[in-house]
Amino acid sequence: MGSTASHPSPTGLGWIAIIRLGLVQAAIGAIVMLATSLLNRVMVVEYALAAAVPAGLVAWHYAVQLARPLWGHGSDRGRRRTPWIVGGMAMLAGGALLAVRATVMLPDSALLGGALAIFAFTMIGAGVGAAGTSMLALLASGVVPERRAAAAAVTWTMMIAGIVVAAGVAGALLDPFSEARLIGVAAGVALAAFALACAAIWRLEPRAMQDFSDRPRGEVPGFAEALREIMQETPARRFTVLIFVSMLAYSMQDLILEPFAGLVFGMSPGESTSLSGTQHSGVLLGMIIAGVGGSAFAGRLPVDLRVWIVAGCTGSGLALAGLAMAALAGPGWPLSANVFALGLCNGVFAVSAIGAMMGLAGAGENTREGVRMGVWGAAQAIAFGLGGLTGALGVDAARHLIGRDGAAFQLIFAIEACLFILAAVLAVQATRRAPMADKGVATA
Repeated sequence: MGSTASHPSPTGLGWIAIIRLGLVQAAIGAIVMLATSLLNRVMVVEYALAAAVPAGLVAWHYAVQLARPLWGHGSDRGRRRTPWIVGGMAMLAGGALLAVRATVMLPDSALLGGALAIFAFTMIGAGVGAAGTSMLALLASGVVPERRAAAAAVTWTMMIAGIVVAAGVAGALLDPFSEARLIGVAAGVALAAFALACAAIWRLEPRAMQDFSDRPRGEVPGFAEALREIMQETPARRFTVLIFVSMLAYSMQDLILEPFAGLVFGMSPGESTSLSGTQHSGVLLGMIIAGVGGSAFAGRLPVDLRVWIVAGCTGSGLALAGLAMAALAGPGWPLSANVFALGLCNGVFAVSAIGAMMGLAGAGENTREGVRMGVWGAAQAIAFGLGGLTGALGVDAARHLIGRDGAAFQLIFAIEACLFILAAVLAVQATRRAPMADKGVATA
């Protein structure tokens, strides 16, 4: 085990330190679940609001994250990531609590509740961006190259585990539903997650972190110069496009899967929530498979992560094609198995792509990990915002025009499948001539 003491170590951040940063990711995932999953369900089902309302708010919180490169650059210049992580977590937790309050206000006061909701989701987006980007930058700069893919696998696995645990606990405590119970459960989840993140990051970052970037660099350049350097690099530019397309496909079903289960398969709220848990369980297993199979936890076998990225994208496309067929077949289709397969392939893709991102983050001549992670985080945020909003609005429009729920969902799932196949092609192109990081971790 590597040392996690607050002193520079020649081996970088050890496994315990990586796990502690994974707890920060888990805390982020748990709070974000409240806004993007739980409140989405409450607005659409319990309060009978149009699906476009929560979709628009979720899209806005992603739009706020376009500032990720700025926050990453700020943590680069400050040389310390911890204040950005703690400050971001505080803003995220506060925003989630305000979002819950805004939700219960919407039925009685649409104007005031809507304004508060926009402000709350602004805080959520800013908090996720500041904390998440700085945490990833700390991993990319403080972890030795042969452990970077492992760090990606561990932290993302723990993030999904945080979402699954928080969703399970919140779901169990919310029945029978009431506004008071919703406020209490949400406050408990948000405050517990914030406390966990603060405890995990406490005195973790060394005061003089040894730099494990791929090449020596001088002073941190200005923000405009840093962006220009990244966009002039062909591998970084191609990887940015890959992240955008793949995450667009990844996110389009986020806000429509549970409504799909209810409208087409007649599932109850509890059953549809369990279906979402099945998907996240598949994601968790897929991340573990990619981590082990891609030598993320061994670090000794030279395995090209592009194989896992392409396999994850292709498998996700096939699973979504299955959901498109399920939309017409209806009850009788093995929906749980189909959704589990989708989650499994999503997990394989996600952790291998993050492992590749970790390698490329330290490859700049002058730019630091914070701003580079910020650029890719911004591309992901744009894709997630557009994906969730496009999926929800697309289903609403298709249901209105076609008049049949099944056919409407089939169209959206088919579009997602095509996007994932395109992402697989882009992954081959983006990694074709990319240099390899130490011990076989693909850098693009």
